[in-house]
Amino acid sequence: MKTASHQGRRPASRAAGRAGRHARRALALLIGAAFVFPFYWTVVISLGKPGEFSTFPPVLWPHWQWSNWARAWDAAPWVRLFANTVLIACCTVLLCLVTSLLAGFAFGVLRFRGRKALTLLVLSVLMMPGTVLIIPDYVLANDLHLLNTYWIQIIPWGASVFGIFLVRQFFLAIPQEILDAASLDGASRLRVLWSIGVPMVRPALLIIAVNVFLGSWNSFLWPVIMTSSTMESSNTVQPVEVGLSLFNSAEGTDFPALAAAVTFTTLPVMAFFLVLQRQFIRGALSAAGGVRG
Repeated sequence: MKTASHQGRRPASRAAGRAGRHARRALALLIGAAFVFPFYWTVVISLGKPGEFSTFPPVLWPHWQWSNWARAWDAAPWVRLFANTVLIACCTVLLCLVTSLLAGFAFGVLRFRGRKALTLLVLSVLMMPGTVLIIPDYVLANDLHLLNTYWIQIIPWGASVFGIFLVRQFFLAIPQEILDAASLDGASRLRVLWSIGVPMVRPALLIIAVNVFLGSWNSFLWPVIMTSSTMESSNTVQPVEVGLSLFNSAEGTDFPALAAAVTFTTLPVMAFFLVLQRQFIRGALSAAGGVRG
């Protein structure tokens, strides 16, 4: 009797397991479609006729009006803007990695008076809304003659409180005996940091690099204020996101051309993430373990 009942339960449990897998896959597809649809609709608008974006029901299939793309490409010096964005993003990532690594090592490994209070003071910066500081930052940048330069778009974002905290948590998870053994062998603090610390916090550095790169690429408010001159006089330093503002005028917004520009400015970021998605996921999982530790 027990054998028969167990045999009857196995097909039922297998069916329930298959149903659960199918439900999870369906849910994953729905969530994926919800994230992909806005980008797809942007592509449809970029290839549609003028005024179609405001019709109801919306047009969900492109009409392949490639003239919108040509008009969008001719509206701004995109090659220069792309080069500016890559330069600004790469320099910001490099500077942020250096500051996060050094500060995280100091807060996580070194022992000095007031370390905890200083750590809390640094973390308290996260509670300060960035928009509150825009006006004093603009005045300071003007006094230092940094407006309409690369430096004003790189230096203020060269340190990340999140990056410092994440690297610190990784260093706190490293057994102190390993660091003490390296010090006893005569290794300097920089040698310990480079030979032991960097390999062990590499997942955190990858997370920081991806986040800072994407944030720098998508930044609009800060560069449009700090490079507030006309496009003709300041396009030598402006990033690609500022070029999107050219499609707004007193006559209205050229939505098909704007959608086309949004599409070809977003594609490099999507390609960057798709290439590094496996490393990003591994780094995120390792970072979660490091923070828990």
